[in-house]
Amino acid sequence: MADHDELERKLNWLRAAVLGANDGIVSVAGLVMGVAGAGGDSAALLLAGVAALVAGAISMGGGEYVSVSAQRDTELAAGRTGNEVNAHPWGAAWSSFVAFTAGAILPLIAITGPWVEVRELVTIGAVVIALAGTGWWAAWAGGSPVMKSIVRNVAISLLTMGISYGIGALLGVTVL
Repeated sequence: MADHDELERKLNWLRAAVLGANDGIVSVAGLVMGVAGAGGDSAALLLAGVAALVAGAISMGGGEYVSVSAQRDTELAAGRTGNEVNAHPWGAAWSSFVAFTAGAILPLIAITGPWVEVRELVTIGAVVIALAGTGWWAAWAGGSPVMKSIVRNVAISLLTMGISYGIGALLGVTVL
């Protein structure tokens, strides 16, 4: 039973950290690529990226706190004692908040760096490398197939950035 509880704690922490980091990377990359597709300049990209980072980190942390609190309340209502409950709302909240922030910083730096002419390509490259890393780490820590995890992470991100850039390019032409 103790091994199962330890595995459950590890998986909860891993889930929160991977979800937070991936969401930070993908959502901020998608947003700034959409703004770039619309023709946004460096100031607009920085503003949009910082706003997405702050809102996303707070949302992830708050959402994780609410979700894990509900899980904890359900476990307590089912008769588990405080020592038997593995769910820790504040730990999960901070883990998601920090992981989202760490992930979101990467595409923000990549899109606003001094390489303006190739900023989209630098962002795509940085995001692919970062998500390959989080995919590898999640698979390694969870004992699951590495390539499947990496491909899933990278494919979803490329799709997100591509669609966001396309919508930005379409709306940037029609709205501006």
